[in-house]
Amino acid sequence: MNFWEKVTGSDLTREWKVFEARSEVLPDDHRVAWEQVVTHLLPYGDFSGRNLMPLLDAALGLLEVAAADGQSVDEVLGEDIQGFCAALAGGAEARTYRDRWREQLNRNVARKLSRLGG
Repeated sequence: MNFWEKVTGSDLTREWKVFEARSEVLPDDHRVAWEQVVTHLLPYGDFSGRNLMPLLDAALGLLEVAAADGQSVDEVLGEDIQGFCAALAGGAEARTYRDRWREQLNRNVARKLSRLGG
């Protein structure tokens, strides 16, 4: 990936189009599960979302194999898709963008208060 692609995000656009094309051939229940996986994984992304691409690729591959083998979504992902996504992103200690923003805000407030208390 060259600098221009990284800055503009054109590499991500290409990857999303590939994901969309792959997901369109899935059975309906698997496609719905894919949309839920994407929704539940997005909060774990960094600013650009590049860190999620391997996770999304793996999850979509899992759904593709399951569909080819005739397995249901519940057999593969379980009934708790949100929990599956949290585990895929790193388990209970995985930080979402909200966690990172909250930590940054707390640091900034603490720094400002320490200057005032002097």
